[in-house]
Amino acid sequence: MKHILAILQSAVLISTPLLFVATGGLFTELGGMLNIALEGMLLTGAFAAIAAVIMTGSFTAGIIAAIIASSILALLTAFTAIKLKSNVFISGLAANLLAGGLTVVMSQRLFNTRGVVPVRDFAALPVMNIPLIKDIPVIGNILSGYSLYTYAAWLLLLVAWIIIFKTTFGYRLRACGKNAEALHSLGIKSDNYRYAAFLLSGIYCGIGGSFLSLNLGAFVPNMSAGRGWIALVIMLLAKRKPLLMIVIALVYGIAEAFSNYAQGVAKLPAELILAIPYVISLLAIVFASMWRKPQNRDFSAAKN
Repeated sequence: MKHILAILQSAVLISTPLLFVATGGLFTELGGMLNIALEGMLLTGAFAAIAAVIMTGSFTAGIIAAIIASSILALLTAFTAIKLKSNVFISGLAANLLAGGLTVVMSQRLFNTRGVVPVRDFAALPVMNIPLIKDIPVIGNILSGYSLYTYAAWLLLLVAWIIIFKTTFGYRLRACGKNAEALHSLGIKSDNYRYAAFLLSGIYCGIGGSFLSLNLGAFVPNMSAGRGWIALVIMLLAKRKPLLMIVIALVYGIAEAFSNYAQGVAKLPAELILAIPYVISLLAIVFASMWRKPQNRDFSAAKN
């Protein structure tokens, strides 16, 4: 039981940045533009957060810097895709490559290293014990005792749901993805909503990136480690339903937490164990495709 609780607690922590990034990707997806740049935005936010904390000693400055840096990359991606009419997938891949190279260059420029950038005398992120819930057996251990980031991920996902489904902005954003011409006929520019969607995506990814580095107390090159892609898969598997993203993110978190635990128990190659979360993600995509109902098409006209 002790090991199961440890795996579940680790799964909640692992799912935290995934929820931030998946929520950010949801905005652009609903606007009709799949955001491939989530990985780069997450990595950019992680580096900016550590750089700001080292320079200022403030966690708040780190979070703000992460949001700004990630949002700049998001708007740059949006500009190339919307204004310059480049392919959104190529723009996203270019943003990922830019983030990977730029963070290394800036690390060398600012801190004279291309490796790990630690924060000296780093204070761990404070944890929060939720009153009443913390005293509930088992459930209290799973739901309480995390940093503010974890609870913010859940809260900001709820905020995203309200924005998307309960506001005029959300209604028009969804219209961009379904029928942009209808918006144009009303004199509403869909591009403005898509820029806003990318900006929101950058904000969410920036917060997620700051969690990655500040939770560790250091920046590690390419520390996003494919989380942007995994978040994209989570968002797509959830079929654009924000609340379902929590469940899928936790499932992936459990898979990764189990793989981390299994490294010290199972006598299997480390490479095989570390591949478990990605194999599960691949299987989830395959099964989701198999279960998808085929479209009913009428071929009678073709036969005639």
